[in-house]
Parts: sequence; structure tokens; C-alpha cells
Amino acid sequence: MAIETLYDKDGSLDGLAGKTVAVLGYGSQGHAHAQNLRDSGVKVIVANRAESANGKLAAEHGFEPLPVDEAVKQADVLILTLPDEVQPEVYEKSIKPNLTAGMTVGFTHGFNVHFGTITPPADVDVIMVAPKGPGHTVRWEYEKGGGVPCLMAIHQDATGKAKDIAMAWAIGVGGGKGGTLVTNFKDECETDLFGEQVVLCGGLSEMIKKGFETLTEAGYPPELAYFEVCHELELIINLIKRGGLTYMRYSISNTAEFGDYYTGPKIVDDATKERMAVALKHIQDGGFAKAFRDDYEKGFPWFKQQQEKDKQHGVEKVGKELRAMMPWLDPVDM
Repeated sequence: MAIETLYDKDGSLDGLAGKTVAVLGYGSQGHAHAQNLRDSGVKVIVANRAESANGKLAAEHGFEPLPVDEAVKQADVLILTLPDEVQPEVYEKSIKPNLTAGMTVGFTHGFNVHFGTITPPADVDVIMVAPKGPGHTVRWEYEKGGGVPCLMAIHQDATGKAKDIAMAWAIGVGGGKGGTLVTNFKDECETDLFGEQVVLCGGLSEMIKKGFETLTEAGYPPELAYFEVCHELELIINLIKRGGLTYMRYSISNTAEFGDYYTGPKIVDDATKERMAVALKHIQDGGFAKAFRDDYEKGFPWFKQQQEKDKQHGVEKVGKELRAMMPWLDPVDM
């Protein structure tokens, strides 16, 4: 069954009329939601540490950054855009004590609600609007008169108006133009984690590293290896984004397309798919969420170790040198 998709014509901003929306956090998603909603005519306040870089940015954008507890006291609708690992502590300390019946608690990702690290009381609405793009894109597309597609979910409808509020939020950030797909917290959370871990981040990062290692260990120059397994990804990804796998294959050479069919299934095969299923199960049963929370509560020792380890990988070292030769990429030195 096709997923329900809603547009501007299917709702309005009325769900937020007369309400104060507090955006908690002014990072990638926070700045976009706050500005887009304000430009849509919604009353918006922002919670962020005033002395931080994001707090100073909020001030530059015309907001007065408030402490979280003060913002919650002033608001009717909350939008949490803080990092997943930080949200439970902030919720318990500054949000939960200041919630009143009839308020709305909004999320841009279902992680904490789905895995039970945040459990809002029964007398508040719990909703989600998750743009399928980074915050800067959400802002840019809105400024151009368009919008990034969003996912929308109603987890708890205490007032009977949760859907109206969620739809107003989605329309206010541009999702009514890009298309707002109706889902639930479970599906959004689990598919998002799976995509990140198995394909978009984890899978892709490991493919790049293993491809680089295979070529360099076979005696090929690391510079050539970097170009072939990393640099040219942008071309392929952009073609796929525009027209799917079919358009990508149409646009590349016959040699490349033949090799796609001939060798691809030998690398990513049914055994890989079986391991993907195991990874999905680990997400579904809460195993990944527990591992993430446990490492965070210890100060992220394993996480930080992996960060430093991969910074020393050959593909990162040679890539840094080669990107410096291409100023048109606007290279970033981490």
C-alpha cells in the first residue's frame, strides 16, 4: 500500500495559530526549523546556550537564545533538535518539570521516544516532522520558494489536534511543497538507523576503505586509488539522485555498466544481505540503541577511538592532500 503523502492543499498553518513554538537547539536542523517557521508567520523562540557558536548564530538571526527551562515555560509547542544522546538528560532536567497538559512535544527523529529513553506524559501531544535533508538544504529550498520532503508522525494525540499541529509544522518548514509522507516513530527511526549504518555511512565508509586497501596493497598508487574509490562517488550519487540506478547506468560507459552487473553481485551478495538482516534485527530489538547509550554514558570512549583510528587511514591522508589541489571543492580540513 502506498504511503500517504500530503501537500500544502491538504492542511494549513492554522494548527500553530496563536501558539508559541520553542525550538530547542540551534544546530543544523534547529536553525532551519526556527527561521522557516518564523518566516511562515509563526511565533518562534529559541533555546540554546547564548555563549556557544550556535547561540551567537541565533542572535545574529534575530532570536534571543533562552535557557531550555525558560523556553519550555513560554511555549505551547516544543521542537527538539538537540543531539539524540543529549535529549534524555535535557528532557528530565529542563523539559519534563515544565510541561503542562495540552502542550505539544515535537521531535525531528524518533530515536528517544521509540526506544523509551524519553516518555512524555499522557496529557501532551507527541509528534514528529523529519525533513529528509540537512538543515542548510531545508533552509535554502524554503528561501527559494520550495521545500524538502518531510516525514510526519503522530505518536500521541492527547488534544485531538496533534495532526493539525504536525501538519502546520511541516507546511511551515516547506514540507507541504516538497511533500509530507505520513509514517510513525518506529518506522522512521528503524529505517533511518538502518540506512545510516548499512548503506549511507557505515556501508559506504567501509566499501571506500576496503577498496582503497585492495588497490594500494596490490601496488597501485594511493592517489589513483583515492580517485577511483572515493572522489568519483559524487558523480555517481548525483546521477542516482536525479534518475535512480537506471539513469546512472544510462549515463556511464558501457564498460562501467557491464562491470556493474558482472562484479557488483559478487561483492555485495546474499551473504551481505543476511548480515544486513542481522544489523536490522539489532536495531529493532534495541541492541544498537543500548550500545550507543552505554558508550555515551561512559564518555564515548569507543566512539572517540574509532574517530581517531579512521583519521589515520590511508584514504583520509591521501585524500586530504588531493583535495588541497582542488580549491573548487571548497575542501574542509578536519
